[in-house]
Amino acid sequence: MLHIEPTAIPDVKILTPSRFEDGRGFFSEVYNRKRYEEAGVTLDFVQDNHSLSEKAGTIRGLHFQTAPFAQDKLVRVVRGRILDVAVDLRRSSPTFGQHVAVELSAQNWRQLLVPIGFAHGFCTLEPDTEVLYKVTNYYSAAHDRGLAFDDPALGIEWPVDVSQAVLSEKDRKHPRLADLPACFD
Repeated sequence: MLHIEPTAIPDVKILTPSRFEDGRGFFSEVYNRKRYEEAGVTLDFVQDNHSLSEKAGTIRGLHFQTAPFAQDKLVRVVRGRILDVAVDLRRSSPTFGQHVAVELSAQNWRQLLVPIGFAHGFCTLEPDTEVLYKVTNYYSAAHDRGLAFDDPALGIEWPVDVSQAVLSEKDRKHPRLADLPACFD
């Protein structure tokens, strides 16, 4: 069974697959194409990505890819906890510039579906956090873009003092929303 919860931005969804526990541990079908299609999620995932962040307070993002390599993402945590964030970059959307922030953890078993047209990022809430995510298009360095995670116009309340956040140099240099060229209509 797959439980689907709406978010403040209708195209971003929280998906929670069933988890069956017993004395040995648990079993879960974290992705089953047929069940997802029956639930209305008809995406063709082509690549799985896996990241490990050693320190709590690590921010990765906000990332996206432009056409023709734009990606939908299905994000989940297998160890630790994150605050997962999706920012609407679709200029014609009534929620342009708004974001959804959801806690994902190995404990709550939630997944976040981030559609094309959104920048995506997360902040780790525990050390040694591992994140897995499926994408619907292959990585393309030429189409890889980012949005400033600390842009005040976004109003994201990161769970870490941004001056203390662990970031890549690349993620420190992304443009603010007002300076970002139109990538999605």
